[in-house]
Amino acid sequence: MILPIVAYGDPVLKKKATDITNDYPNLQDLLANMFETMYNAYGVGLAAPQIGLPIRLFVIDTTPFSEDEDLSEAEQKALVGFKRVFINAKIIEESGDEWAFNEGCLSIPDVREDVFRKPNIVIEYLDENFQPQKESFDGLVARVIQHEYDHIDGVLFTDKLSSLKKKLIKGRLTNISKGKINVDYRMRFPDQKKKR
Repeated sequence: MILPIVAYGDPVLKKKATDITNDYPNLQDLLANMFETMYNAYGVGLAAPQIGLPIRLFVIDTTPFSEDEDLSEAEQKALVGFKRVFINAKIIEESGDEWAFNEGCLSIPDVREDVFRKPNIVIEYLDENFQPQKESFDGLVARVIQHEYDHIDGVLFTDKLSSLKKKLIKGRLTNISKGKINVDYRMRFPDQKKKR
């Protein structure tokens, strides 16, 4: 089932999410719905707060990035079929020299900006079967994980921009929260005037 994606301005996006237990109701259905919602919006990642749930859960499938011809063959290969569920994730290490990448977000449509992040991470998480995992990632896979991880900490990529950049996009962000934007997937806008 395709769920509406929560737009910029909704308080759930600024909330630090809470861990879940393995008896979380209808978890497998929720995961299936999250993947379906993400694919429908042509995303590569989706965090639970983006569908209005303040829980530490996100899903990723970086396959669409693998078609980027600017990437090396090794990078493309790493991205194909990289599909994961991250539950109660905790990044325990970020290392390397920060690099810029033009990021976007399904909750902030039509806004893309360069964000600096470290290239290497070590993360502990539970998979969809609640099995503990500890893995290292780098490059674009790490970047997508960091972006989604920020969501479960109540951080948006726009929070990482300079104050000048934030001023420049303020009007666009206000329009998004009011629903004054054309988007080809279901969204829920926090400041949209209720239709009578």
